[in-house]
Amino acid sequence: MGFLKIVFIIVGSLAAALMIFGGWYFIRMKHELDTMRPLDTQELVPGIYAIKDDHYINMFLVKADAGYVAIDAAHHEDQVKREMARLNIDPAMVRAVLLTHSDYDHVGAVHLFSNATVYLPAAEEQMANGKTARAALIHHNTFHCPYQLIADNQVLDITGLKVKGILTPGHTPGSTCYLINDEYLFTGDTLKLEDRKAVVFNEFFNMDTAAQKNSIAKLAGLTGIKYLFTDHYGYSDTKVFEDWGGTLA
Repeated sequence: MGFLKIVFIIVGSLAAALMIFGGWYFIRMKHELDTMRPLDTQELVPGIYAIKDDHYINMFLVKADAGYVAIDAAHHEDQVKREMARLNIDPAMVRAVLLTHSDYDHVGAVHLFSNATVYLPAAEEQMANGKTARAALIHHNTFHCPYQLIADNQVLDITGLKVKGILTPGHTPGSTCYLINDEYLFTGDTLKLEDRKAVVFNEFFNMDTAAQKNSIAKLAGLTGIKYLFTDHYGYSDTKVFEDWGGTLA
């Protein structure tokens, strides 16, 4: 067997393996996305709004003294703009964007908010700048936007809202939840709700599920929270952390 023939066989085998893996990955990803249950665009409680993008993702807006604070930025600018128009909210009125992490479906429409200061968790910067791969050592998040870093347990006053960042690694190393006015907890992809109880997020998308379990247990120790909001699995005002040794309130 000639050298070139051996090379062609090896290259062909690798290409076939990549095609099989790619097909499996696409099917698995679609299945996982189809399990997600985002909220329709609406005002959920006074001053807090869900914005639906695609069939699987929410971002949120919180009314502030002078405009709004966004938690995450969803994916598609056009759709986010249309959904916000249904609520008569101008993207120019968003004064800050709090990113829970840097995955594409949470940062894609960030440039829509041209008047906003963007906050990125300090521990997530390694994902946003490409230093740490998202998956398979070759897939990196791409994020090109000026931002300010927010540290674990850092508290900010943003147009009259008290905002605390709580580092909750697992989905990504810098995944962060935001506690607003000590009452409203926005968890991004740190957990999902099943039967109104907190469980780990889809493991297929997690970088470290064991770390995420520790993060959920950490959140279970919080008190005084009225509502918990997730980006893919709705929200709850019930005792979502009972299985984690804690309560919601």
